[in-house]
Amino acid sequence: MIESIGTVINNPARDVQQAGLGQEDFLQILLTQLTFQDPLKPLDNQEFIAQFAQFAGLDQERQANENVEALLTMQAADQAVSLLAKAVEVRTDTGTILGEVTSIGFNQGVPAFTVRTPDGEFLTDIALSQIVLVQ
Repeated sequence: MIESIGTVINNPARDVQQAGLGQEDFLQILLTQLTFQDPLKPLDNQEFIAQFAQFAGLDQERQANENVEALLTMQAADQAVSLLAKAVEVRTDTGTILGEVTSIGFNQGVPAFTVRTPDGEFLTDIALSQIVLVQ
C-alpha cells in the first residue's frame, strides 16, 4: 500500500496544471464559430446546447479528478506522518537497511523521510517508495 501511494505522489504529471480547455476557451471557440459560420447554415440551437452540455460535463470530470488527486495527496501525507517513530526497512543502492523514522519533510507535497540506523547514522531524503517494510 505504501509503495502504490508513493508512486501516485511522485508522479510528475501531477505538476502539470490544467492542460484542458476552460470556460473562457469554450466561449472564445463559440465566438469564433459564430463569427465565421456560414450565414446560410447558422449554428443550430440544439447543437449549441449539446456542445455546451458536453463541455460542462468535461469540466465537472476535470474538477472531480482534481479532488481525487487532492484526496490522494492528503491520504499519502497522513500515511507518511503515521510512520514517525516507526521501525522501517529502507531499500538503498547497497541493499536494505533497518532504522527508525525520526522526521518527515515535504517538498512540493512529496514526503521525504529521515531514518536513524541502529549505529546512529542518519539517512536523509528517503522517498516513500524506498520504505519496503514497517514494523
